[in-house]
Formats: sequence, structure tokens, C-alpha cells
Amino acid sequence: MTPVTTRRQFIGSAALVIGLALPAGRRAAAAAPSAPFSPNAFVRIAEDDTVTVIIKHVEFGQGPSTGLSTIVADELDADWSQMRMEFAPANDALYKNLQFGTMGTGGSTAMANSWMQMRNAGAAARAMLVEAAARRWRVPAAEVSVSRGVVRHGRKKASFGELASAAARLPVPETPTLKTPDQWTLIGKDTPKLDSSMKSDGSAIFTLDVMRPGMVNAVILHPPAFGGKVVSVDKSAALAVPGVLAVETIPQGVVVYAKGTYPALKGRAALEVDWDLSQAETRSSEALIKVWAAAAATPGTQAEATGDVDAALKAAAKTIEAQYVFPYLAHAPMEPLDAVIEAKDGRLDIWMGSQWQVGETNAIAKAFGIAPEKATLHEQFAGGSFGRRATPNMDFATEAGAAAAAYRDAPVKFAWTRENDIQGGRYRPLFVHRLRGGLDAAGEIVAWDQVLAGQSIVMGSPLEAFVVQDGVDSTMVEGASESSYAWPNHRVGVHVMQSAVPPLWWRSVGNTHTAYTVETFLDELLALGGRDPVAGRLARMKDARAKAVLVRVGELADWGHAPPAGHAFGVALHKSFGTYVAQIAQVSRRADGLPRVHKVWCAVDCGVPINPNVIRAQMEGGIGFGLGHALYGDLTLGDGGRVLQSNFHDYRSLRIEEMPAVEVAIIASSEKPTGVGEPGLPPTAPAVANAWRRLTGRAVRRLPFAHGENA
Repeated sequence: MTPVTTRRQFIGSAALVIGLALPAGRRAAAAAPSAPFSPNAFVRIAEDDTVTVIIKHVEFGQGPSTGLSTIVADELDADWSQMRMEFAPANDALYKNLQFGTMGTGGSTAMANSWMQMRNAGAAARAMLVEAAARRWRVPAAEVSVSRGVVRHGRKKASFGELASAAARLPVPETPTLKTPDQWTLIGKDTPKLDSSMKSDGSAIFTLDVMRPGMVNAVILHPPAFGGKVVSVDKSAALAVPGVLAVETIPQGVVVYAKGTYPALKGRAALEVDWDLSQAETRSSEALIKVWAAAAATPGTQAEATGDVDAALKAAAKTIEAQYVFPYLAHAPMEPLDAVIEAKDGRLDIWMGSQWQVGETNAIAKAFGIAPEKATLHEQFAGGSFGRRATPNMDFATEAGAAAAAYRDAPVKFAWTRENDIQGGRYRPLFVHRLRGGLDAAGEIVAWDQVLAGQSIVMGSPLEAFVVQDGVDSTMVEGASESSYAWPNHRVGVHVMQSAVPPLWWRSVGNTHTAYTVETFLDELLALGGRDPVAGRLARMKDARAKAVLVRVGELADWGHAPPAGHAFGVALHKSFGTYVAQIAQVSRRADGLPRVHKVWCAVDCGVPINPNVIRAQMEGGIGFGLGHALYGDLTLGDGGRVLQSNFHDYRSLRIEEMPAVEVAIIASSEKPTGVGEPGLPPTAPAVANAWRRLTGRAVRRLPFAHGENA
């Protein structure tokens, strides 16, 4: 990536840079040819008319570079062909996520936290261009118009590039006038993703592409069970492999350095390591499930309660009780975790697709004993994440820093293999849910009792103070508590379980399991009470926006018409990260006994739909990711706590012929925009499961569908 250039250099080349100081109310300094704007630049306009948007969020396919650029381009009245993107440097003061207080991407917050920030950036740039034109032509600024990158007054016109130098000398408006929704020309319209062509022609640079002079490759051997430590290492066979340069022990394992990836892997395979597993997790998944299930049979810490659940269940005419089991899940992004680190002359250069830019830069600098301000992050495109690149303790950056610091003779490319990735922990936690529900004589739901048992992701981390209240980690129960439905008697309890297996958020976090339990158990209760799945949900909804997406998806799929012979329809709805998504799945039975999903209809309300093209892509991606893991996802601990899966041959992903047709309806909205990277996933598995139960009469209460219990 080309480093972010200073604004002094921009102005020296007749470029315009807009810096917005946050929080709102601070005034950016006026610019002069010899005095650039104060830092915090988001927009750069060059003599060649290109408009570059500085992107403060990692781009790993979810579309922030396009979404943020769409906002700027619309307020600026630029032509989409002018737009370019560039990643921001690691700098919290300038580029923090306004919801996190530090640079970071997650929780589907990229658009939500940047919406007004980027609107103001674009509007300020437009106002300055207009003022520059007005002064040049000696006309009132109110009479100057801008459209598709051209500034006009009568027959006079000028391009952005022609006005950039003059505009750069003007004061930055403190509160620029923003467009009203009826004036938007790009927001809400389909525009192609900025990074698609780069990724298609190979010009997009990922960390795996980065090469430095004299660079060595490094790979790591981790302990065979979580919590294990190195006792001793016999390096002799590894060092005898041609191309292997060194073997070093770091706290996380044993690192092999070589003149290429292949000799590094051969050297790793030749290592003989004595491990201390006395503090390791040695229980199998099945053993953990038994412990978790025993806990879920008791009330737990109360997360939410209304009415008298016990009395309502006792008085109910009909009841259902169910236990649900959700396995550990690996993220398995297509590009495993990697970093290139170069130490030179007391400074550090780091190349990686970082999801926590400042935190990871600081972690690597700490490993070298270097002050953070002497470390420079060169942010790269990242090949997926699904949550894996964002950890509260910066685990990979800490490990990469330790590996590079142990070998300072050359730049180090430290990369995990797929086996490191699948077996490396930081999984979606294993969860067990116990649910009880009751109906009255009229078939109305009168009681709902839900208890969850699983590991907390945030307890013991720096995020605990922000997420945990009264002993409840909200990310564990989100979607089960504060759901879209109203019950007269409702209780949610939670148990925090302990294991040396390190957990982490996974695409949509707690909603990955709460949406499934709520939507499938609700479907069973509605069926027991003789209610239609859509009408029954609508009757219990307390949120108008939730009702709207459910009604819309019903219209989209023509709910109520009979499915083809041997097929069934299933519906599910879930709100996550402020976004409402409802889906209907059409399912039949494959020859191997698993569901075949033919089509998924999807309705989404994510507030103002900034870029429908990106929204549809994220809904489709979330559906495919969710379906693949619902069918096959199962990260299993065997005897001794060792992970049984190691690569895509036994940690199965959805294949292209298994991807259903997807039809997406985007609800028009004037609400503030919310995220789309994660909310498309939670409703998919329960919609498929509900269709499967209607088709086969069998409720799937242990995921994945391919698990032997469901045969």
C-alpha cells in the first residue's frame, strides 16, 4: 500500500485535503500553501480529479471502502469514476471507531459510526470547492452548482482538480450544510465496489503478497492442546533441512525460520518437542457438553425476567422442553493470519490486514521493546476474518511480534498455515441451551424459560467493564434477551463456563446460537398451538420494524402458497447490531439425508441503505456462511483435548453447487444506517431448520445438521 502522504505534500502538488476534527465542535485550522490542514484527513482531491477517501476500517470483503466512499461521493457530488480509496494509518486520535474509542472494525459498526463523520467530510470538501469557484468567477456561492465532479455557474465550469489548490487555502467549514435525502444521488443506489477490479486484476495487495528484501519466512508449531507449554525442543533435525535458518522458542510455541515457506514447513515437521500439558484442556467436546448441559438444567444468573415463569409453566395446558447443542466453530478465513515485520534503525514497519490497527501495532512494538510511535502500520487488504482478526488481547499480533523479535537479522513474514488456523483456538464458543415453553388452552404462548451455558468471550479481557453487567456478559445472551417478541412470562438465565479453549466472537457473535434457539423453539410452540409461522410471529412482535421485514419477506416468497412436492418452507427473523433480517428458506431432502436449500428469500432493514449492491452481497454472503456452518460446521475436541479437524477436507465449507438462489428486498428507511456484515447470518440456520421440521417432522436441536445425532 502507498503510505498516507502528508497534507503538506498534497498542497504542494495542488491537492485538496479535508480534515475533520472530532468530537464535533472543534474547528480545523485554515490551510495555506505552507501550512497544511491539521491531521485527521478523510478526503483528498488531486489535480487529476481523483477523489481519495481515507478508510479507517479494515477491508476484508465486507465493503467499508465502498460504503464510506459512497457517503463522501454523494455529499461531495463527485462522479463515481473519480473515487479511490486508501487505508488510514494507525492513529486513534484521528481515525478511532467512534463506538469503540480506538481504531477497530467489528460489531457491524463501520457504517454506523462513520455515517455523520463521512457526510461532513464530503460536504466540507464540496463547500470549499464551491467557495473557490465563486471567488474565481466573482459570483455568489449560492449560485454555484456541483454535479458529477464538475462545478458550474452558467457557462463557466471547472473540475475538482482545477479548483483543488485554491480550495486548499480556504478555511474548513465547521458545520457544512448536508444534503437532504431527496438530494442524494448515490446513497441508496447501486454502485460497483471500489475494490472489485483491484481484486480481479491482482493489483490489490494482501499481506501474503508482501515481499521485502532479504525477507525470511517463519511458521510456528503450537502445543497439541490448549494451555500447553514448551518444555524442551530438539532442533537438530529441523536445522538439518536445507533452507532452514533458525529455530526459536517463544511463549506461544516453536518458530522455524527459513529461506521460503516450503523449507520452513519441512523444518517444522522435523521438530521434536516435549510439551507440558498439565494445565491444558484435556476434556473432549462430549465431556464438555455434559458439564455444560448439567449447568443449563439450573437457572443460572438472571439476564432478563418478566412475570412468573414457573407459575405459568405449571398452569400451562401444553408444554415443550428442549436442549440445544452448538459446537465450537473456527472462522477459517481464506487468508490465514499473517504479518510482515521489519525492524531497522530503531524503527518498525508492519504490513498486515489489521482489524485493530492501533492495538496490534502497539502489541508488536511492545515485543520489540520499541515505543509505539516508532512503529508504522501499512494496512493491507485482508482475505476474510469473520471475527478472527479482532481479539481483545491482540493474540496474533503478540505472537507475530514475538516471532519477529526473536530473529532480528532480516524482515520476517510470519504466517499461519491452515492447520494453525483450524486448530489455533479463538473459536465461537460451545454452547448448550435448555428451553421450556408453555401454551394455554387457547394455544397462546404464556411462558418462555431459557438457560444458556457457555464460555464468555469478554470476561477477563479489557472489554469486560463495557460489556458485563451484574455478572451477565451481554454477548452471550443477545438475541435471547431483548428479543423482538413479547411474552407475558419470560426468563433468560446464563452460566459462564470455564475451559482453557480460548473463545472469540464469530460472525454475529451470540446471535449465532440465540437466533437458532429462539426461532426454532418458537416455531415448535406455534405449531403446537395451531398457529401459522408468519401470522403467529406477527401477533407477538413488539417492534414495528421487525413486523415490516417479516411482512415483506412473506410477500417476496408468496408465503401461504403450497411448496413443490417434496419441499417445505421455513421462516425466521432476527435483529442483530440494530439491523432487522427476515428469511424464508425452501428446502428438500438430499440423497444423503441432509437438507437441500433451493432458495432463500431475505428482507433487510438496515436504516438508510447506503449502497444496495453491498447490502445484497453481505446478505448473500451471510446466508452462505451461515448455511455452510449449519450443515457441516463442527470443531471437535477429541481425547486429550486435541482438535480433530485440521483443514478444509475435514472442516467442511459450503460448496458452490450447494449455495441456494437468494433474493433480497431492502426496506426503504430514514433511520440511521446500521451494519450488514453480520446480520444476514443468524436467521439462515433456523429458517432451514424450520423448513426441515415441516418436511420431515424432525426438530434439529444439535448442530450441525450433519452430526450423527440427526441421522
